[in-house]
Formats: sequence, structure tokens, C-alpha cells
Amino acid sequence: MPGDRSGRARVRTEPAPGAVLLPDWLDRAAQRRLVAACREWALPPAGLHSVRMPTGGVMSVRMVSLGWHWYPYGYARVAEDGAPVKPFPPLLGELARRAVADAYGEHAGGIAGAVGYEPDTAIVNHYPHGATMGLHQDRDERVDAPVVSLSLGDDCVFRLGNTETRTRPWTDLELRSGDLLVFGGPSRFAYHGVVRTLPGTADRAFEPGLVGRLNITVRQSGLGA
Repeated sequence: MPGDRSGRARVRTEPAPGAVLLPDWLDRAAQRRLVAACREWALPPAGLHSVRMPTGGVMSVRMVSLGWHWYPYGYARVAEDGAPVKPFPPLLGELARRAVADAYGEHAGGIAGAVGYEPDTAIVNHYPHGATMGLHQDRDERVDAPVVSLSLGDDCVFRLGNTETRTRPWTDLELRSGDLLVFGGPSRFAYHGVVRTLPGTADRAFEPGLVGRLNITVRQSGLGA
């Protein structure tokens, strides 16, 4: 099993009830496939774009939506450029269902939406050097099924907070390329965000040309067809 920066083995952890971190869940081949897929999904139409918040600020992260187009704060079938949103890829559906099964195993019955998980939307976030994401809740879905998060590229410091406020208590996790984080059940509506990325930590041998960090979050919208 790959180790952390000090050489210690990285192991499964549960940083909060319903939240599971599986380090190195994606092997190198799977990471390469996903990076290549992200490059295709990022192309216009309905491609990678900057998001302007209702307050007028622009997010430092750029994103592309699949299945349903996310905007602050809802979902639509049409992207920012007026084009239909790209379809939700079967590849991500298969990965997300396996992720939930691996995260919860025999305890899946105690996590809302884990049994029969049917994801239908995803957001790919690109974090260039210096990009962050403030603490927020994923509340725009109509069901409380788990959120699946896959990391690619540079490491980041991911902050997993509580379900009530953006203030403490929180736990800071270092996410590396290939890591899987699933949060559902009591942690489904936890505030979370990315405090910082760690430039230059990605393995360029198998992710050529990727600058910064990619994060893929897969969800079940509950919006139907």
C-alpha cells in the first residue's frame, strides 16, 4: 500500500460519522483514464467555466457539470453557454456505486440512500494553483444520498466541518491523487471546503500536463428525468 510523505502506510479512516476516507482507492491506470476524460468533458460546448456567485464574486475554481448543470443554487439542463449539459457518464456511475459499497460495506443499510445508490450528476472542479473553496453545504439535491468525491493531481487540505455552522469543530484532511472520500448519513450536510492546494505534489509521471488539482464529486440529484 502506498505510504504518506513519511513512508507510513495510509489507511482507511472515518473522520466523522458517515464520512469515510479511502486513500489510494484509484490506481494509476484509473487516474490516467479519469484525467483524460476530464479533459474531454472540459471542452466546449457546455465545458469548463467560471462561476459567478449571487453576491457578484467569481469562484477561483472552474467547473464543468455532467448530467445536470449546477448553478448557485440549483440544477438545470442547460449550461452557462446555453448548450445542453453533457450526459452523465456511465464510467462515473459505476465508480460511484462501487465507492459507496466500498465505503460502507455491511453498514450501508444505516446510511440514507446508500442502498440502491443511483447517481445521476457530477461536478468536475479544477483548482489552479492558489484556488480554494469556502465552506459550504451540498443542499441542492432533493435526496440525501451520499456524495462521492474523487481527487486527482495535486494534494489539498480539505476541511470537513459540522452540519450546523461554518465554524469549529472541523477536521482537516490531506487528500492526495487517487483518494476517495464519501460522506453521507450524519455527515451528508456537513460544511466542507478546500483550504489550500499543495502545488507540485502530483505525480507527473502518470498525469502529464495536469496543473493543479481536479476533484470529481458525484451525487444523486433526486430530480428524475
